[in-house]
Amino acid sequence: MDPRAVAALACPVCATPFTVDDGGAGLRCAEGHRVDRARQGHLTLLPPGRRPPTGDSAEMVADRVAFLSAGHYDPLTAVLRDAVLDGGPAPRTLVDLGGGTGHHLAHVLDDLPDATGLVLDASRYAARRAARAHRRAIAVVADAWARLPLLDGAADRVLVVFAPRNGAEIARVLRPGGRLVVVTPSPDHLTEIVGPLGLLRVDPDKAERLAATLEPHLSPAGSTAHRWTASLDRSAVATLVGMGPHARHLAPQVLAASLDRLAPSVQVTIAVDLGIWTRSS
Repeated sequence: MDPRAVAALACPVCATPFTVDDGGAGLRCAEGHRVDRARQGHLTLLPPGRRPPTGDSAEMVADRVAFLSAGHYDPLTAVLRDAVLDGGPAPRTLVDLGGGTGHHLAHVLDDLPDATGLVLDASRYAARRAARAHRRAIAVVADAWARLPLLDGAADRVLVVFAPRNGAEIARVLRPGGRLVVVTPSPDHLTEIVGPLGLLRVDPDKAERLAATLEPHLSPAGSTAHRWTASLDRSAVATLVGMGPHARHLAPQVLAASLDRLAPSVQVTIAVDLGIWTRSS
């Protein structure tokens, strides 16, 4: 485990810093609380009595790996990298909140040779993948709606891509001058397949709801819209649907029948909004 990433973590019991146990098998805090590292390489840092949150299933994570590895979201990764690198000194500690398999964070870290990263996600299946995403990153099973297992002011950048946003906790873990980079789907995201496949539609008021959750704690510092088209065959469409929230709402047989009615190749609009937020004080 990268000791700089460990230095950003806080014990979920007493919120004190961790040190690595002898041999690197786990962590121990100043109060003596110990956390073992899973054999797959990740840590589970949930508050006492907190049940593990419902995260992505193994099947959803496998679909995510397949879709991202095919490069369909490479433009999104590039946009994230530019947003992280822009604006002041190069960040040293990055937190990908709801970061799944760590795909985006790993590519950003490739351009930041002196930085370390942490992927926090509710899914243990995602964390298993994220633990192998990058040698300078640590994967943690955590609950975005609880106190994050991070020290105050530990992060230079927090990334949130299509994931929950806890404004108060993000503000707490950001350093002075630190920034949140948040990506949300636009109303026309995946527009060509939403109707034919019966997918969930993006709330047209999503931007306003995002601001309402963040503005008490963070200040907006700019936003940009990004659009591109991906040529997807039916298999790619199936993995795209399977890796997201749509997978929880569509019966497999219904989705399969809808996919059969699609053209063999579909031009699909990828439409996202990227916002930059800073600590309000």
